[in-house]
Amino acid sequence: MTMWAALLVLGGLGLAFGALLGFSARRLRDDDDPLVERIDAVLPQTQCAQCGYPGCRPYAEAVASGEADINQCPPGGETGVQALAELLGREPKPLNPDNGEAKTEATVAWIDESVCIGCTKCIQACPVDAIVGAPQHMHTVIRDECTGCELCIEPCPVDCIHMAPRETGVRAWRWPLPAEPGRP
Repeated sequence: MTMWAALLVLGGLGLAFGALLGFSARRLRDDDDPLVERIDAVLPQTQCAQCGYPGCRPYAEAVASGEADINQCPPGGETGVQALAELLGREPKPLNPDNGEAKTEATVAWIDESVCIGCTKCIQACPVDAIVGAPQHMHTVIRDECTGCELCIEPCPVDCIHMAPRETGVRAWRWPLPAEPGRP
C-alpha cells in the first residue's frame, strides 16, 4: 500500500507543478508587440543610429510608443517615411534634417588596403560586423554585409575608408525573402 501512496503523491505533485508551470508560462509570457514588429520590418536595418536610437528595433519601439517621430531615419528616406505614415495611419512629413540626409543611391564601404594600418577602430565602429581584419593587419569590408551607414569613416585615423555605389545588375540581384504567414 505504501508504494501506491508514494505513486499517488508523486503523480499529484507532478500535476500540481505542471499546472503551476503552465500558468506561469501564460502569465509571464513576453509577447512581442506586433506593431513594433511591423514598424521594424519597414525600417532599412542599417543600425546606423542616425535616428538617435542605437538600432532599428529600438527606433521602432520608440515610434510605436509615440516617443519618436516617423521622420528620423535617413537611410529609409522619404519612401521610408511614407511607408511608416501609411502603416500607422499618419500624415507623411519631410525627413528631419537634424538626423541627416537621405541617400540617392545605396552605398557600400571599401577600404584602401594599401593605406590601412590595421588599427581596428573601424571594426569597433561597424554596427553589423561587416569589417574583418586583425590588429596591425589590413582590413576589408564584407560587401554583402555592409549597410552603407558610414559609421566606420570617422574613426579611421588614415582616411582609408571610402563609400562607393552598391553594385546593381544580375550578379548583385537578391531574391526577396518569402513573406511570413500573417504578414503583408
